[in-house]
Amino acid sequence: MKNTTLTDVHIALGAKMVPFAGYNMPVQYEGVNIEHETVRNGVGVFDVSHMGEFFLKGKHALDLIQKVTSNDASTLFDGRAQYSCLPNNEGGIVDDLIVYKIADEHYLLVVNASNIEKDWDWISKHNTWGVDMENASDQYSLLAIQGPKAIEAMQKLTPVNLGDIKYYHFVIGEFAGVQDVIISATGYTGSGGIEIYVKNEHIKYVWDKVFEAGASFGIKPIGLAARDTLRLEMGFCLYGNDIDDTTSPIEAGLGWITKFNKEFVNCETIKAHKENGVSRKLVGFEMQEKAIPRHDYEIVDADGNIIGKVTSGTMAPSLGKGIGLGYVPTEFSKPGSQIFIQIRKNRVPATVVKLPFYRV
Repeated sequence: MKNTTLTDVHIALGAKMVPFAGYNMPVQYEGVNIEHETVRNGVGVFDVSHMGEFFLKGKHALDLIQKVTSNDASTLFDGRAQYSCLPNNEGGIVDDLIVYKIADEHYLLVVNASNIEKDWDWISKHNTWGVDMENASDQYSLLAIQGPKAIEAMQKLTPVNLGDIKYYHFVIGEFAGVQDVIISATGYTGSGGIEIYVKNEHIKYVWDKVFEAGASFGIKPIGLAARDTLRLEMGFCLYGNDIDDTTSPIEAGLGWITKFNKEFVNCETIKAHKENGVSRKLVGFEMQEKAIPRHDYEIVDADGNIIGKVTSGTMAPSLGKGIGLGYVPTEFSKPGSQIFIQIRKNRVPATVVKLPFYRV
C-alpha cells in the first residue's frame, strides 16, 4: 500500500487511516458530520495526493486528448479546465477526469487514483502521434482547501487574486513562497475554495503554512468520508460506484460532457445512446422516512420487483435525510417518481429528485 508524503502528518493528527485506491488515506479525524459541516460553513483541507497527474506535450497533444476524451477540449484556453471522461470500446467509461490547458501544446490530465495505471495504458495505446506523455503522479501532492472561508483564509499566502479564479479555471503562481504551484477552482464539494498542486518536496511546508493562515478561520483537516458525503449532496459521480466500465455517459447523465462535433473513441455507440434513448438512467433520490440507503441496496417498485441498485447513499449531514444515487429504468427516472429501497426486510419509500440535493 502506498503512502502520500503527508501520511505521517495525518497519523500524528489522530486520523483514522484506511486503504483507499491502493493508498493509506485518512478517512476521518473528529468525525464525518463535524468535518462535513466544517467544509460547508468554514474551511477544511483534504489531502488528495493519491490522485494521478499526466502531462501531455507536443504538436498533437490536443489531437490525442480529443481522441480519448468525450468533451471538446478544443474550446479550452490557457488557464481553463474541463470535466470529461474516457469512453471505452463497449460504450462504458474507463474513467472520469479533469483536463487542464496550461499552454498551447501543453496539458495536464488529473485522473482517479484507482485508475492511474489503467488510464495511462489506455491513453498510451491511442497515442499514435508520438505525443510526449509524462506520468507525474508520484511527484505531486494535491490539497483541496474547501469551504466558503477558504479564499479569504488563503489569500495572505499568495499574490494571486484567489477571488478572481472562476469555477473550472486555474492559475500557476506563487503560493506560500513556493513557485509554480497550480492553483485551481475545480472543487468536489460544492462549497467553493481552491486546490493546489505542489511538488512533494514542498508539501509539508505548504501544509503547515495553510494551517497557520487558516487558524483564525477554524481550519481543520478533513477525511475522505466527509469528502464522500459532500460530493454526494452535490450529486457528483464517484468512479467505481456511480460510473464504471459498464455505464454509458448518457445513462449517467453526463451527456453534457459528451460532444459529437468531433471523433472520439466509440463515439458512434454513445451517439446512438443519445439519439435512441437508454433503458436506464442514474437518478438521485431522497428517503421519505428516516433511513439510510447504502451502496448495493436493491431498488424496487411498489410491487417489490427489483428495478435497480443503490450506487451511492448516505445520511446527508446538511439535509438531515437519507439520499442516494442509483440506476433505474427510464420510466422511473422523472423527478417525483416513487421508488422503494429494500433495507433488510423493509421496503422504504423514496422519491426521485432533481440534482443537486444540496443548494446554497
